[in-house]
Amino acid sequence: MTNISYVEYDAAHNSNFVFDIPEGHDCWLLVITQTPAQFWVDGELKEYPPHCAVLFKPHQKVYYRACTQQYMNDWIRFESDEPYVTETSLPFGRPFPLDDPEYCHKLFQLLVAENSFNKDYRESSIDCLLRILINKLLESYVQEEISPQHYNLLKLRSAIHNNPSHPWTISEMAKLISISPGYLQLMYKKWFGLSCMDDVIHSRIRLAKEYLRHHIYTVAEIADRCGYRNVEHFCRQFKQLTGSSPKRFHKRIGGFTVDTADSDEVNP
Repeated sequence: MTNISYVEYDAAHNSNFVFDIPEGHDCWLLVITQTPAQFWVDGELKEYPPHCAVLFKPHQKVYYRACTQQYMNDWIRFESDEPYVTETSLPFGRPFPLDDPEYCHKLFQLLVAENSFNKDYRESSIDCLLRILINKLLESYVQEEISPQHYNLLKLRSAIHNNPSHPWTISEMAKLISISPGYLQLMYKKWFGLSCMDDVIHSRIRLAKEYLRHHIYTVAEIADRCGYRNVEHFCRQFKQLTGSSPKRFHKRIGGFTVDTADSDEVNP
């Protein structure tokens, strides 16, 4: 069972902020920083960059403070006897960088919302959200060192996935996050396992499959909606990634009728 004592996101403090609980709380405390901060670790104050998480177990010394003009964080104090908390492999009292801070921030927003209203499934919803949050922390903890540029790459990838039909180019993407095209391609492949243009193509084909499943559009219309100005090029890339043409894919899954007047069979 898990019970939230208090949860807050975007908590803001001035440069004099100090949080000092020598004997710790009688429950768990999770803090995620949005700005740089100093934490008491291994008997000394150490400065950590923004987007770090630190989990304090019950009765563990807690000390952290602002080290810039403003300190901001998300935090939650909670009781739990669930194994995913009590038996976690996360370190206690030792900050580590987050792989996807924006995702975790959204979870905090949802936790605040669920904790604010006494709805029928409040307890189970809070438990699910906290489980997801702990999972995201575990994913971050096992990551290699996370550079500041990583967060810009995450925003770029989110923009690609949210708008795959945009006429993306490598030079435009590099300009958006202020790095060279070559460095962009190197770092994107390192973090996400595929090139930035391959990610664009995969996102477009994913969207095309959705249109083929649920909408009445011609193949040419789907190609245009997914950012292709040439229907043959669309069909060729669709077949490369799915193993079938758009029409055959549509027939295989069933559903609405795609205009058979469009020719989506192209020669290699």
